[in-house]
Amino acid sequence: MLRPAAEVAKELLSHVPGDEALFERALTHGSRQGETSYQRLEFLGDRVLGILMAEWLYHRFPDEAEGKMNRRYSGLVSRETCAEVGRAIDLPRHIRLSRQAREGRAETSDNVIGDVVEALLGALYLDAGLDACRDFVRTHWGEFLDEQRKAPIHPKNGLQELAAARRIGVPRYEMVGKSGPHHAPVFRVRVTLSGGREAEAEGASKQEAETAAAAALLEQLK
Repeated sequence: MLRPAAEVAKELLSHVPGDEALFERALTHGSRQGETSYQRLEFLGDRVLGILMAEWLYHRFPDEAEGKMNRRYSGLVSRETCAEVGRAIDLPRHIRLSRQAREGRAETSDNVIGDVVEALLGALYLDAGLDACRDFVRTHWGEFLDEQRKAPIHPKNGLQELAAARRIGVPRYEMVGKSGPHHAPVFRVRVTLSGGREAEAEGASKQEAETAAAAALLEQLK
């Protein structure tokens, strides 16, 4: 049985809602017919996370160039990192899903979990302001930032740089398959370089699949 949104907000966000309906909406997946889903709050929360992370990186790395900060930023606000935060706070069991989506295990999807994390940030911003969101972000993203001893290179950028250095062409990405239900699609992408070098990978979005394929081909080329 699903717990009231006010209890979930108190447990996961350490916040007692003034407007419980905001948090109920933030937890509600689009598969629930006749109910307002988290999509608008996710849109807002994505921007809240973005400004707070940019602010944090600006002050945390005062001597770092924009390009390096941007690489850190991309990893920290990625769907995968948001989903890891969601799992760490035990969010999946609180997501409001239709029976079909639950049977399809939508609550295990990085896309769904990450979206709900951002939706909760959007609700928290509207209900308590930016300072409350900042506290939540710095508490739950701190370990991910601490693990970045140096600015990471995105796999697609890394593959392009390696291909240029070895003169083996420009990476080409092609979607070769799509499966799964509408609420939790799985995309399959192939990346190729000259000389028959290629790799395939899957992801919950085309972008995720491209990133995974680039990482797989990079590993082959090492």
